[in-house]
Amino acid sequence: MNIDTVLRSIVALRASVPEDAFTASALGTEREGSGVVIRENGLVLTIGYLITEATEVWLTRHDGKVIPAHPFAYDQETGFGLVQALGDLDVPALQFGDSTKADVGDDVVLADGIGQFVEANIVARQEFAGYWEYLLDEAIFTAPAHPSWGGAALIGSDGKLLGIGSLRLQMVQNQEVADINMVVPINLLLPILDDLLNRGQIDKPPRPWLGAFSAESNGEVVVMSVAEGSPAAQAGLRQGDVISEIRDGEVDGLADFYRKVWKSGPAGAEIPMRILRDGREAWLRVKSADRNSFLKKPQLQ
Repeated sequence: MNIDTVLRSIVALRASVPEDAFTASALGTEREGSGVVIRENGLVLTIGYLITEATEVWLTRHDGKVIPAHPFAYDQETGFGLVQALGDLDVPALQFGDSTKADVGDDVVLADGIGQFVEANIVARQEFAGYWEYLLDEAIFTAPAHPSWGGAALIGSDGKLLGIGSLRLQMVQNQEVADINMVVPINLLLPILDDLLNRGQIDKPPRPWLGAFSAESNGEVVVMSVAEGSPAAQAGLRQGDVISEIRDGEVDGLADFYRKVWKSGPAGAEIPMRILRDGREAWLRVKSADRNSFLKKPQLQ
């Protein structure tokens, strides 16, 4: 692999978000990361939280040239975001690899848009449940960690794109703590790419969303906070509540909680849940919503 050739296809990304945006308090109003050019016309793949509710996006090539871009798709399920350069980006597209064939122990490179890259290994392929109602059946985890992971490109030994960097986490192994990166596999993009390009979203009903930020502790799902104005807040869910049952099914961890919620019907479905609060049981009925209805939509420029 010629790393210099690969790096040309990765750009720095900067986005501005209004102060009154729904995600501004959690993600900030000025967001920086990377993106990967995946088509010769300047289509850029990134991680969606960088461009959620953005009103302005700029892409910077390795030679310093800055080009405005339009954010037009963010898939909540995978976490991928798409950006279209509004000028001549003149950057080669990076070819997709096959992330299903990436194995634990494989040599990989995680590279950002300002030329930094980390030679790493895949240390795990496993389920990942995020506190913001996000779940991947199988994510890729790499170490050592890249210091600028958001939207970074995971590159296989053949120089092809295997995924997009999303998070920096910690892993405990042999009683030692190591920093790792979580990467969204590129094969999750292939079935939805045409929908994102043609519709701006996937062609199926949105999942029910609660607006609860939760964590797993010893198999229990504990509410850390709720988004202001969200269905969870309106139903009275509070910080510290333990969610023990959805409808008539006991909740077995964070991933199981999400799957039970999503099986309850499309967005708008009413979801009964049993909670433990201060040692007492109670039932709440949360009328779910479409998360996208709370977000500012991209405006064509």
